[in-house]
Amino acid sequence: MRLSYRIFLGFFLLVGLATYFVLRIFMQEVRPGVRQGMEVALVDTANLLSELAAPELKAGTLDRGPFAEAVHRFSDRTFQARIWGVDLRKAGFRVHVMDAKGMVRFDSEGLDQGRDFSRWNDVYRTLRGEYGARSTRSDPKDETSSVMHVAAPILDGSKIIGVLSVASPTASVIPFAERSQQRVFRASLLILAVALLLGLGLAMALTRSVEKLRDYAAEVSLGRRAVLPKLSGGELADLGRALETMREKLEGRQYVERYVHTLTHELKSPLAAIRGAAELLQEDLPDLDRRRFLANIREQEERLQRLIQRMLDLASLEQRQGLQQPARLRLAELVDRVVETLHPRLALRNVSVDSNLPPEACTFGEAFLLEQALTNLLDNALEFSSTGGTLRLALESTTDGHTLVIRDTGPGIPPYALEKIFDPFYSLPRPDTGKKSTGLGLSFVRQVAELHGGSIRVGNVEGGCEARLLLPKA
Repeated sequence: MRLSYRIFLGFFLLVGLATYFVLRIFMQEVRPGVRQGMEVALVDTANLLSELAAPELKAGTLDRGPFAEAVHRFSDRTFQARIWGVDLRKAGFRVHVMDAKGMVRFDSEGLDQGRDFSRWNDVYRTLRGEYGARSTRSDPKDETSSVMHVAAPILDGSKIIGVLSVASPTASVIPFAERSQQRVFRASLLILAVALLLGLGLAMALTRSVEKLRDYAAEVSLGRRAVLPKLSGGELADLGRALETMREKLEGRQYVERYVHTLTHELKSPLAAIRGAAELLQEDLPDLDRRRFLANIREQEERLQRLIQRMLDLASLEQRQGLQQPARLRLAELVDRVVETLHPRLALRNVSVDSNLPPEACTFGEAFLLEQALTNLLDNALEFSSTGGTLRLALESTTDGHTLVIRDTGPGIPPYALEKIFDPFYSLPRPDTGKKSTGLGLSFVRQVAELHGGSIRVGNVEGGCEARLLLPKA
């Protein structure tokens, strides 16, 4: 099945089920909600009428007084009300007034006069000082014949002298509930249709972009020249760029060419020095010159070893996709260990270290890789610092992570080299010796930082150079 169909069907199923359950719950709650609203209105009506009936019930003139006449006139009144498309013409409720014993003293329809209602729930609970209400079907087999009765106490001061009950058939509010259900049902169908149209458009747009990427990948796999298709923003555009980057790395033309040419260039100098010294050693030389040429061979051999080892380390690091056995590490302890290993060289150059890192600052990563990265950064700072200078180490903590700041007192980086210092094999001559390093140290540091989810920046500041290594918080 095509991806577009699967996405659309999944979206249809999700939206359809959500609409169904929401609509079902609403339909189930409409009628009870309307009944509750009706009950609230009856409570207000019953309490109002009980206040009006109290004086006449107390005086014994309820069935022939102004209250009875007003209720009868109200029952005979014709309305001209249209509510939500439903016409309302006649009064929809009936009034009973019972004395303190539950005997009916007044019935707006005159049918229950003198009957005992004390056992009806609405009257019984109200006479006990509780809220009284009940629903009774006039026809037990007909659900729509239910009549709601809500009672209110008739008081003489704080004494209950009677009960007034207002009854209204629930059938009077059924049209409103049905109208609400119909409107909600139609609106739900409209929302469902619009959602499905949007889902169809989204599925088509998404699968169209995926199809473009599929065709592009197929062309690349066949070895043909292919241009990355234009994609809208978002994750698919990121995926397209990632595929293009992966293609360039897999083909490796520029990558291999740059490394081979640079490595060849870097190897020429030490190999030429070794070859020249070896040729001279074949001659009859004084012992002093012989020892000097042998020392030169050893020095160049060590340089080759460092270069090859750095290349292997960098190549291995570039192939890694994640950390291996990471742990919670204290940055202050890492820095102290690295400074301790560099102590002899620091003493030789008479360079001091000013470090005051908070002991509680922690990161999450591989101790070996981070120590190697810090060694490279401190080694660079030491080699470019002036004799008798100071290396200053500080830590800046933000929500993004911990930034280790390493500042030297050297001449800084020439402007032309600022954009090249992270390029493999690019190196600047040291101020004291004029010699260059392998040019792989900062490339290694950048790979370590990115592998840990951080970054490295190097730039000039007043009085020297500053490296800023950002690492995540543990």
